Amino acid sequence: MPDNKHIAFEGPLEALAPITLAEMDGIKLMNRIDSKYLTDEATLLEILADAASAGYRVLVTEGMRISPYASVYYDTPGLRMFYDHHNRRLVRQKVRTRVYVNSGDTFLEIKRKNNHGRTKKKRMGIPSGELMDFGADNAACEYLASHSWFSAPELSPVLDTRFRRITLVNPSMTERITIDTDLNFTNFRTGHSTSLQNAVIIELKQDGRAFSQMRNILLNRRVKPVRVSKYCIALTLTDPSARSGRFKPKVRTIEKTIGNKLTVL
Repeated sequence: MPDNKHIAFEGPLEALAPITLAEMDGIKLMNRIDSKYLTDEATLLEILADAASAGYRVLVTEGMRISPYASVYYDTPGLRMFYDHHNRRLVRQKVRTRVYVNSGDTFLEIKRKNNHGRTKKKRMGIPSGELMDFGADNAACEYLASHSWFSAPELSPVLDTRFRRITLVNPSMTERITIDTDLNFTNFRTGHSTSLQNAVIIELKQDGRAFSQMRNILLNRRVKPVRVSKYCIALTLTDPSARSGRFKPKVRTIEKTIGNKLTVL
């Protein structure tokens, strides 16, 4: 994997006023629309400067404006969840565990997409030792069974995902923006690992009835929306046996954005 030098965003983020997690919990997006965007780290610096000028605030947790995340994606032996997405099944699910590294809080999460393109997430707290295996936790197994069509015995870890996240909120608190950088993946089943190098994935979560200044900022910086799944892109890169033709153009889009070829170890 290439030794990439990442931009330090801590300094530029000092220009944005802070917001606490408690304040964030008060934001209810009842008519929520999610859109993803792809860019690089140099362009992100410009976006953050624009966001500061527009009055956006940055989430601060444990005294930090950038939070490290680690997720483990689960799937069936035949990669049912991956192929549901690849084959354009409208109603689909993903199951993962996630730890917020700064706090140590760990969750079992089930993401469900309906046939209207809306995604809903359910989660429950689990002990940190269950990140890689929650099968002996009866409460977690029951939660999975009640919120998905999968059972714990048919799932096992597929992919380790690690990244750093910045979260912004607009002044009127009608949208949240998550910005993921330094994305690294390891496939437990194949042993391959990869990184998205200097790519940045931005997700805009907004009240569909409200004006979005961030959408205009991204447009002005020539950052266009793109449908991209971390799990599917990472599996495409790290599992040569997976039938992933639909996602390979996404890989090329990422390579074009960062001006470099993605490599796999």
